[in-house]
Amino acid sequence: MRKVALLVFIAAFAPLAVAAKGGIKRLDSIPDAYWGKWVPAVEACKDRDAEAIILAAKAYTGPLGACDVASVSETPSQKGSTYSARLRCADMRQAPTKTPANLIIRSVDANQISVGPGFESLRTYQRCP
Repeated sequence: MRKVALLVFIAAFAPLAVAAKGGIKRLDSIPDAYWGKWVPAVEACKDRDAEAIILAAKAYTGPLGACDVASVSETPSQKGSTYSARLRCADMRQAPTKTPANLIIRSVDANQISVGPGFESLRTYQRCP
């Protein structure tokens, strides 16, 4: 009888423990679906747009500077996963110094993403062909 009670207890509370963690997964790199050049408007793909961002597995180049990806967290949501990348960005004025930065990445559709250092500053970017 005690074994049955213990199994019922575990079955009842195990989902709560998983939910408490929030389903957040830690990744080593930015998912490959987001790799490439992204710009605010497709017309800017041909230009050297200062607002363009380039994402790779372990690198980001864009308005935040030239950055290495330290880690990426994936948080599931009803609209798809949200990724939070922890970056180490080179300060062009102080070459050996790297400062921490955050980057939020959300998929809008196959060729659009929302990107920014925080949720309040997300901007929509188009994939360059």
